[in-house]
Amino acid sequence: MIVGRVIEIWRYPVKSMAGGELRECRVSERGIPGDRGWALRDEEAREIRGAKKFPSLLQCSARYLREPNGGATPPAEITLPDGTRVQSDDPVAAERLSGLLGKRVTLWPIRPPEDVEHYRRRVPYDEPELRAVLGRLPEEPLPDLAAFPQGVLKEILDFTSPRGTYFDAFPLHLLTTAWLDDLARANPSARFDRRRFRPNFLIDAERASGKVELDWCGREIRVGDVRVKIEMPAVRCSITAQPQADLPKDPSVLRTIVRESDQNVGVYASVVGTGTVRIGDPVELV
Repeated sequence: MIVGRVIEIWRYPVKSMAGGELRECRVSERGIPGDRGWALRDEEAREIRGAKKFPSLLQCSARYLREPNGGATPPAEITLPDGTRVQSDDPVAAERLSGLLGKRVTLWPIRPPEDVEHYRRRVPYDEPELRAVLGRLPEEPLPDLAAFPQGVLKEILDFTSPRGTYFDAFPLHLLTTAWLDDLARANPSARFDRRRFRPNFLIDAERASGKVELDWCGREIRVGDVRVKIEMPAVRCSITAQPQADLPKDPSVLRTIVRESDQNVGVYASVVGTGTVRIGDPVELV
């Protein structure tokens, strides 16, 4: 059964920076090649970090000058808020980003999963830390981490991302226009722009309404000729309320998500069968 069509494909070369749209993409077991291919390391904290800690990263953007093709991650060209462009493998990039963030940071391509210390989480995910990075008010609930599969949960508690990646939890994130419209109805004064949520695939849900992705959880779907398993709803954090490009800072975005959307927007997915996705491709429940 066809449940939607792909209307946008997004890849983000540097974790927490704006990415770019693609007309088509290959999808491997680790998602779109080059997606979150680079990340920043806070040298004082000795930990990989993104916009949850450094929201100014959202004002930067990145693109690849040559396509990743299964080998080493190529350099990304980063555009800073003042329009300056630097390459991620140039030491000047780390210097400029350190100045922007007020912290000494370095830039790293994805490392092998065996490089355990590279991915090690130094600050434990206790309640104060969770409330800080998720942007939850004292009276708001925290998400139920038991919803994550046990293997994934252990990885993200011990490490800043599943080792060998810079993803928050899973290699793909899918979002429908129906869920965005549902949030807009709950809070018409806010802009629930898809850029706040950083999906890989934005899907027009074929005249459906509401949080249609929830019906896909635990099931397989075909996106183009790629088969994915919808693992769970995507828990949202403080990034959704931060300013980026022409989107203003708006705490009401996150308050609405927590109150009206059970803290989630969109869904995470793992890859079951590799292939190609193109704009306009159908999304079909298998």
